[in-house]
Amino acid sequence: MRRLTAAIAATTALLTLTGCTSNGGVPSADRTTVPPEIDSHESGPASPIAYGLSVPAGATQLGPLVRYRSERLIDAFKPELDAVRAEQALEEAEEAEEEGTDTTPTPTPTPTIDTRPEGDLFEDLDDPPKPDTFVSLMRVDGNPTLVVRRMLAELDVLLPEAGIVTDDLSSFCQAKDRRVTGCDLDLTGTTPGGRDLRVHLTVDPGRVSTRTGNFASLERPVMRLDLSYVGDPRTGQEDRTPEELEDPDEVEDTTEKTGWIWPKMDEDAPATEPVIDGYLPPSSATVLLSGQRPPFATMTTLRASIATEVAETFTSERVEGALERDVVADLNEVIITTWGTRADGTGVRTVHTLSARGNYLSLFLTPPA
Repeated sequence: MRRLTAAIAATTALLTLTGCTSNGGVPSADRTTVPPEIDSHESGPASPIAYGLSVPAGATQLGPLVRYRSERLIDAFKPELDAVRAEQALEEAEEAEEEGTDTTPTPTPTPTIDTRPEGDLFEDLDDPPKPDTFVSLMRVDGNPTLVVRRMLAELDVLLPEAGIVTDDLSSFCQAKDRRVTGCDLDLTGTTPGGRDLRVHLTVDPGRVSTRTGNFASLERPVMRLDLSYVGDPRTGQEDRTPEELEDPDEVEDTTEKTGWIWPKMDEDAPATEPVIDGYLPPSSATVLLSGQRPPFATMTTLRASIATEVAETFTSERVEGALERDVVADLNEVIITTWGTRADGTGVRTVHTLSARGNYLSLFLTPPA
């Protein structure tokens, strides 16, 4: 199961495609507006994210949790991988010499996005490193203020010393004429279990000036949560047990101080407009959710080759020079990540997840530091 060709075959065989409220719930009348091709790729409230966090009530995660290995993690384990491969090459050369065969090594082609990898990049190690970066892409179906505060309450339990404010949107959101225009919380802290994490939570209501929601947002705010392990990469791999977190405070028991309003969108951005950075995915890809602050788009495709083609087109048009590439084979998923840097310093990343649920591709842009 560690060879990607086998994983793709197994994935293909299993693939099946198919206004806010006062109490923060998800009204059935609203849920009927969800297109069936999107509904089958949703994960509801309480779905696990990472480090003990879960999707809050009133929110819906689109597609699977995005997971990948950070560059710091890859760099930490690369010397060990190189040493193992060098030892393997020496053993093969010695065996060939004993058998009297040609010992001239065959050049290894440079991997590109068109080359199907044989498996996990670190499969030669006894214990390949697990992904240490997680991204949850969520649509806010319920009362946005309550949903956001529930997410903040969870984060406050995860990072108890970070000083996260849960009852005042002005602590990390912006507003104009009392209408929320966006939210951005970016901080680092230590979990009860001693893990050093970076948390980046954003909420994008859409284009407030034109009352246009992000493409595929169903006129709802888009919430994105990025979780990154920022401690020593090797130490982070030693203990993978879940965080034992206390129950978060019930935000319904307290009043939000600003009383700000979330603007109601009249429509989503049309399908004829680019979804991210001027890029318009082909009709063979179903966009599940997108956002502009920060820019991302996540989609599903019927075949893995379509996702590969989209990833290649998106990166080749934005990155000059060679791309970095990593492949993770973990449980029932194969995750192919490519990344590079645009001329202006913007980070470009694609994450292709092949799973029993289907083929998923997420496109990300990261502004220059």
